[in-house]
Amino acid sequence: MQAAASPDLLSVRPPAPQVPDARAAVDTREEWETFSRPAPGRAGLWESYLAIEGIYCAGCSLVIEQALAGAPGVAGVEVNGATATARIVWDPTRGRPSQWLQALERAGYRGLPAGDQIDALPRRRAQRLLLWRWLVAGFCMMQVMMYAVPAYIAQPGDITPDVAALLRWAAWVLTLPVLLFACGPFFTSAWRDLRHGRVGMDVPVSLGILIAFGASTVTTFDPTGPLGGEVWYDSVTMFVFFLLSGRLLEQRLRDRTAGALQALLRRLPETVERLGPDGGAERVSVRRLAPGDRIRLQPGEVFPADGVVLEGATHVDEALLTGESTPLPRTPGEGVIAGSANLDGVVVVRVDQLGESTRFGQVVALMERAAHEKPPLARLADRVATPFLLLVLLAAAGAAWWWWPQGPAHAIGVAIAVLIVTCPCALSLATPAALLAAAGALARRGILVRRLEGLEAAASIDTVLFDKTGTLTMDRLQIRAVRTRAGVTPREALALAGALARHSLHPVARAVAAAAAAGERGAQAQDVSERAGLGVEGTVQATDAARRLRLGSARFCGLPAADDTPGAQVHLADDGGWLASFALDETLRPGAAAAVAALRAMNLQLQVLSGDQDDAVQRLAGRAGIAQALGHQAPQDKLDHLAQLQRAGHRVAMVGDGMNDGPVLARADVGIALGEAVPLAQVRCDFIIQGGQLAGVAAIVAQARRARAVVRQNLLWAAAYNIVCVPLAIAGLMPAWLAGLGMAGSSLLVVLNAARLAALPSAALHATPRAERPEVVAPVTTANAAP
Repeated sequence: MQAAASPDLLSVRPPAPQVPDARAAVDTREEWETFSRPAPGRAGLWESYLAIEGIYCAGCSLVIEQALAGAPGVAGVEVNGATATARIVWDPTRGRPSQWLQALERAGYRGLPAGDQIDALPRRRAQRLLLWRWLVAGFCMMQVMMYAVPAYIAQPGDITPDVAALLRWAAWVLTLPVLLFACGPFFTSAWRDLRHGRVGMDVPVSLGILIAFGASTVTTFDPTGPLGGEVWYDSVTMFVFFLLSGRLLEQRLRDRTAGALQALLRRLPETVERLGPDGGAERVSVRRLAPGDRIRLQPGEVFPADGVVLEGATHVDEALLTGESTPLPRTPGEGVIAGSANLDGVVVVRVDQLGESTRFGQVVALMERAAHEKPPLARLADRVATPFLLLVLLAAAGAAWWWWPQGPAHAIGVAIAVLIVTCPCALSLATPAALLAAAGALARRGILVRRLEGLEAAASIDTVLFDKTGTLTMDRLQIRAVRTRAGVTPREALALAGALARHSLHPVARAVAAAAAAGERGAQAQDVSERAGLGVEGTVQATDAARRLRLGSARFCGLPAADDTPGAQVHLADDGGWLASFALDETLRPGAAAAVAALRAMNLQLQVLSGDQDDAVQRLAGRAGIAQALGHQAPQDKLDHLAQLQRAGHRVAMVGDGMNDGPVLARADVGIALGEAVPLAQVRCDFIIQGGQLAGVAAIVAQARRARAVVRQNLLWAAAYNIVCVPLAIAGLMPAWLAGLGMAGSSLLVVLNAARLAALPSAALHATPRAERPEVVAPVTTANAAP
């Protein structure tokens, strides 16, 4: 009896006395928090995710939404039929999860917490069962077609009545497994719809199959009856086989496009080795961890929480979360993030953040919300599905009535063809299949799609605005130019300055040390002292002799105060006076120039908006390859500039770091944030590029344009198919077997066309970052040259 409390059994056992106990278990806060999190921006409300069983068509989404919306405490519901999951926003003080499960069962569906979705036995069984249905339908179809061929090619009198009867009976026997087993999903869905007074996509499909089989059975038992000798067993088996083929491909596409999210959900381990105060270790569930715990991970294990390395050294793989493909070193004192893999060392980690507080949890929350949003075209398809299907039934009945005087067999064949050929599966799959495939490909690249509507908007943008600081630039300075006095080369000056700079943590000193590390080595500094706000002084042992040097401001190096421009340059001097000056500038983000070039190749207008000094903004924009740049831009100025572009008819994308660009990201037609150091769940944007790879901007635009083209192709094909085939079926010019082949083939074509979006274009994949090298100018030749 205790096993009934397991949430997994909600989807594998029929309603029985044990079920209320299972629902009660889901109602405990400890249990529903495992598949829930606080709803962003809605105080007191939570959002939870359920995996739904029994979704077979787009019309199911509306039914489930209506059923869940009526449950106590539910403030909002979003159902995504492509991923078979539901997002529920609810108030824990007014309702309980068990009430959702009851509402689903009353509507004819079953659900379980989406946190258990990956490992749930019912889902695995459903996938295997669908494969078996497809195999049975395929085997029987081949046999039935073999028995049907003689009737198509034989001349009158070639087949005796007893042989013809034997062929019909053999086909009838082989069609029974298809009807009783392979057609299960269609009949179950149709019966559920009819019991609840609605018409779903499987209703006309099921009616067509039953009418065809029933009429064929009558002919088999009574060959001389009113229906004559015509049977449709070959049409039934072929139609079911191709329809199941489409569902199987759709399931595989769903698994593939949702693969990034499922890979993230699979990423966290279920258990981890926790160290006690006495040094002992025990294997515990990840759910039992608390901040401050010490855990030990072996090579190959995945970090279950955000934390800091206490002991050991290793390399970590953060590719799935940040897009960083190179393993990163981690030593004591350095942080690790949940979901990253420990590659090659045994480490002890202090747990700091768990669950939805981790960066991993924020990424999962974003992807789940994006997967449950419906683009406008998909919502439109849901709304028109029921009226369209009612018209299909009326058209089939009208066609049968019209052709009945020509003979019952012909009239029934026309009605079957109309019922089958007009099923709007291709139309309902056209948009969501393409957008989910596109979003899944971006997610595997480290680009999170927060709103599927953003893909539609990104396909039509013509202008891209960049923030400067934190977006086009890194959070460190670099040496842009070096000037030296006569007799000193820039490499020598950098080596001397670097020896002093390595003893300081000031950002300017770090820039000098980084530039020196790529040049000559060997200079060592001793007796180094640092003067706050001035610079560093010490004795540097070079190849020639020891020298007392100063690195810092103009005043500190004994130069005129007019040369002291903070943040612009740093100077090096010895006892004889000025040695060198190093011009500093912000570090252009790796790959920025390549990303800008890719965007320009897409005929996009590019601009930089920044609150920095105008000359600094213009210089940085020129280095990135962007011609238009505006400095002194306060947040309101950025908003005004964006609004002016939109009033002029431009479709604008804004790329920012998410720190102070929230209003502009929200106002832009498309908001793109770099997700390096921001609370991901609060960024007001459509896309988040993990790892700060600006090449992701070009990948977003390219993928959005491809998705728009695929959606248009799918819609055009679905519309053309119905425009051509429906009149032919009503006119009696399309036999039932051809109608089934056309309908199934139409859905297959839409799914396969959308599957092309599961991979990013090669241009986006090969836009690799290129690091900039500091510019070094020739030394000044005059001995008394001033900096």
